[in-house]
Amino acid sequence: MTALTPDRKLTSLPKVPENEAAVEAGVCYHCGEPCGQNPVEFDGKCFCCTGCSMVYQILREKGMCRYYELDQNPGISLKGRRQERYEFLDDEEVVEALLDFRNEQMARVSLHLPQIHCASCVWLLENLYRLRDGIIQSRVHFMKKELSLTFDPARISLRQIVELLASVGYPPAIHLASAEQARKGQTPRRLWYQIGIAGFAFGNVMLLSFPEYLGLDLATQQGWVWVFGYLNLALSLPVLLYSGADYLRSAWQGLRMGQLNIDVPVSLGMLTLFGRSTFEVVTQTGPGYFDSLAGLVFFLLVGKWYQQKTWQQLAFDRDYKSWLPLAATVVAGREERSVPVRRLKAGDRIRVRHGELVPADGILTRGEGRFDYSFVTGEAEPQPAAEGEKVFAGARQMGGAIVITLTKDVAQSYLTRLWNEQSFAHKQTRLKTELLADRVGKWFTAVVLVLATGALAWWWPRDVHAAIDAFTAVLIIACPCAVALAIPFTFGNALRILGRNGLYLKDTTVIERLQQVTAVVFDKTGTLTTTRKARLHYEGQALTPEEQRRVAALAAQSAHPMSRRLVQTLGRAEGSVADFREVQGQGIEATVDGVAVRLGSAAFVGASAKSGSEVWVRIDGEVKGRFVLEAEWRPGYEAVVRYFRDQGKEVWLLSGDNEREAAVLAPLFGESHMAFRQKPEDKLAFIRQLQEQGHRVLMLGDGLNDAGALKQAEVGVAVTEDITHFTPASDAILDGARFADLPRMLEYACRSVRSVFQAYGLAAVYNLIGQSYAVQALLSPVIAAVLMPASSVTIVTFGVGVTTLIGWRMGLWPGD
Repeated sequence: MTALTPDRKLTSLPKVPENEAAVEAGVCYHCGEPCGQNPVEFDGKCFCCTGCSMVYQILREKGMCRYYELDQNPGISLKGRRQERYEFLDDEEVVEALLDFRNEQMARVSLHLPQIHCASCVWLLENLYRLRDGIIQSRVHFMKKELSLTFDPARISLRQIVELLASVGYPPAIHLASAEQARKGQTPRRLWYQIGIAGFAFGNVMLLSFPEYLGLDLATQQGWVWVFGYLNLALSLPVLLYSGADYLRSAWQGLRMGQLNIDVPVSLGMLTLFGRSTFEVVTQTGPGYFDSLAGLVFFLLVGKWYQQKTWQQLAFDRDYKSWLPLAATVVAGREERSVPVRRLKAGDRIRVRHGELVPADGILTRGEGRFDYSFVTGEAEPQPAAEGEKVFAGARQMGGAIVITLTKDVAQSYLTRLWNEQSFAHKQTRLKTELLADRVGKWFTAVVLVLATGALAWWWPRDVHAAIDAFTAVLIIACPCAVALAIPFTFGNALRILGRNGLYLKDTTVIERLQQVTAVVFDKTGTLTTTRKARLHYEGQALTPEEQRRVAALAAQSAHPMSRRLVQTLGRAEGSVADFREVQGQGIEATVDGVAVRLGSAAFVGASAKSGSEVWVRIDGEVKGRFVLEAEWRPGYEAVVRYFRDQGKEVWLLSGDNEREAAVLAPLFGESHMAFRQKPEDKLAFIRQLQEQGHRVLMLGDGLNDAGALKQAEVGVAVTEDITHFTPASDAILDGARFADLPRMLEYACRSVRSVFQAYGLAAVYNLIGQSYAVQALLSPVIAAVLMPASSVTIVTFGVGVTTLIGWRMGLWPGD
């Protein structure tokens, strides 16, 4: 594939057309700007500059002209644009500061592209891999105008990518400030200009219309009346063509794609007001409705600004305040302490055990790293790392315990984004709330257009002024936006309240999926039981102090609760650990100070016995004995199981332990609903079997050996203590200390779903009342423009207020 650079020569130079007058009045095929006196013609099309024609030729050569089918003149004008210089991206330190992740095979970067504005932009940016070898994947976050791009650093550099984006009209806004600084979203400057122009015009049009407002005799000053009319027309042109351009463009794009979006009636109302007003002024039959037009656009834009600020605040809370229940082990001299990841900062030294996540970028300062980057890249093959090498956030250590010195503060938004990666998403049927919103959106605009046309036809023979008011007010006051906002804001607030109480959900869809569950599967160790206060005693040959030290040194490499409890019991965990290996569901082994040590199940160490909640020990090829764990049941575990059973759901127990505690659990689950000595693959197969029977499954596990089952279930909840050890395949993370409160939190989630439908009902009442006044011509377009965003604010306030009130009544608000 031909390399593309900003100064790449075209295969054939565009030529200036012979008949300049023929295209003088044309617009650029790429960006829609006027071609001017010296247009550039290529392939029978007119362009305003060689830059736009070059972009068109690039897309044409690569077979990507569908870019122009999704929207008319979707490109960004390159005329007169200063050529940016990106030599600073050759600096390795700058590149390291900008990249989210990098290894030998791939790198990831997030870039802010302010120019993104339509479906064509999204299509082009998500097809960058077709423009240049080395680009693996690109995804656009339209609301944030952000491009997340994965590329092969051996085939293309970051500078080349940025120059490619600039060459097609999307130069990134690169800021060399730390990417981990929590920054609230900022309102685009263009929106401020649009609001300013609309507000300026609104005020001046009203000023010029004062004689009419005051009912003065205009017959004696007829000449000034028409002067004021033309001034109002001149003031309204930028309001329509600039301040209202986004509504007009969105409506046109929807119509081209055969869709009636909400901007269609809004745009129709704007054009009706402008057209009728222009007709009255030109024919000198009236002053028109320019004040209504300017006021309409001004209040619509103010409402749009308010909605954006509210949405940005919600996103900020989700990304930076709703912290995942992660903690890290901070090393200070010979002491270690558990610290929430939100308190970590650059320069801290943390210990990362087998299976734990690295919460922030850092340097490996002690130990041998074997990092699984599947959380970041999707590739699970562990990659080795030596002391002094860089480690990226999201890596999972698959070797023994290591020490990392952090080079960046924790970026909670980055960890949240990784958790929400599509590779960990469930393939689910559409949810009821989403289906209702889609149906409303599909039919709402068509019904509004029919209603507006009917009102116009009714009033026109009786009162033309009332007909225009009724037609425009019906179009403007209609607000399906309230339905669309009900889901993210109501569920978003519920997410925040649940998070404050120790139940952290991946996204808002989990709330409704919890309501649809028909079967619940429990793991035992680490889920129904806790190892924090468990009693541990040893049976077998007495271990010498040296052997105890070796056992503790090996156990310290693992983050498994039983290993952690073993270290607490034995104390001193020192020694040189090499060749560490963990066999999932079986045990761990390594060479400690030159002696082979194994810890795990009886079968793993070669003992002729049945395993349960115990850890067998083999040192230098000899089975020494076992540590028996008398786990402590979590407070309230019986009530939790009974809650699901009383709800009519089937409850099951799957445990990797033996049947020693079957008699205790039988009254809760029933003997036929318990299975012991279950391997991870057995649990996964059982979940699939339940789903084949038509069940929607909720799985509660410890997130260690249950990753496959958690991902397979409709809702997977990882029950954790205070460690950085959970699976990204889980849909929720429950703080183990809040296990007894799970029924109350699930009941709250179900009530939150009902709150969404209540918000839908409130939106329906608003539209019915508003339309009843609008069709009677009792509502001016300006008042309708005020009520439209006000309704959205009302729905947001209702959703947040009701879910907060429910949480307060259930004792979940304000939370911990």
